[in-house]
Amino acid sequence: MSPYPNTSAAPRTASEVNEQIRTLWQRAGGLLSPEDETEYQLLLVEWAAASGTSVRPAA
Repeated sequence: MSPYPNTSAAPRTASEVNEQIRTLWQRAGGLLSPEDETEYQLLLVEWAAASGTSVRPAA
């Protein structure tokens, strides 16, 4: 997953992003690699924007 979003594409819905998050967790077997963690964090931000929710970084 590129860290640079495709700005020419329409934003995805929260449901679409949530499905990608679920797929990531299933693919990773419940244990995220550092690369998966980076992708997960980007997806969380995208999901929050799509759902109107704020996301705070972990402590």
